[in-house]
Amino acid sequence: MNLRMPAILCSARSHGEHGAVVRLLTASHGLVAAYVPGAKGRQLRPLLIPGNVLDAEVRGRATGQLPSARLELVESRGPWLGEPLVNAGIGWATALTASALPEGYPYPALHAALGALLDAICHAPSARGWARALAAYEALLLREVGYGLAGMPPAEEAWPELLGRLDRQGRAIGNRLLADRPGDVMALRAILLDRLKRIEGS
Repeated sequence: MNLRMPAILCSARSHGEHGAVVRLLTASHGLVAAYVPGAKGRQLRPLLIPGNVLDAEVRGRATGQLPSARLELVESRGPWLGEPLVNAGIGWATALTASALPEGYPYPALHAALGALLDAICHAPSARGWARALAAYEALLLREVGYGLAGMPPAEEAWPELLGRLDRQGRAIGNRLLADRPGDVMALRAILLDRLKRIEGS
C-alpha cells in the first residue's frame, strides 16, 4: 500500500509512548486505519483533531502491521471546538463514522456528506441550521451499511419533530450499528441530544 489522498480524521487514539492510531475517512478507500509516529509532538498534536481535513500519505509496513501515515493539515476544526454544542456535534459525527463503518470499503457519498455536515456544524449560525444535516447524515449512513431505508428529514420539518426523528435514529444506531461497541460512543450522542433539546425550550 502506498496511497496519498485527502481524508477526514474520524478518530485518533494514543498508541505506545509517542504514536497514535488514526482512522481516516477517504472517498476512494473508505475508512483507513494507520499508525502515526510522533503523534504526541507539538507539530502533530494540532493535526489530530477529529473532523480535521488532512492530506494523508499512507504506506504499508510488514504483513500484519498497520500501515503508517504522514499527515498534512488542509483544514482545521480547532477554532470551533470552544463552543460546547459544536464540539459535541463534531465529536458525535466523527465517532459514529469511525465506529460504524468497516475498513477498506469506499463510501464516497458518506465522505462527501460528512464533509458537508462538518462544514455546516462549524459555519451555521446555530444548531437549528445543522441538526437537519446531522439527521440526514445518520439516515444515509444507516442506508449505506444496509440497515433499511431510513427517511431523509423534510426541509420544513418542525424542530420537535426533527428531535423525535433524531431520537428514533439514535435507537436504530445503538441497537444495530453500535450494539457490540463500547457505550462511550453512544454517550457522545446522549450529550449532543441533551444539548439540542435545550434549544427547544430556549
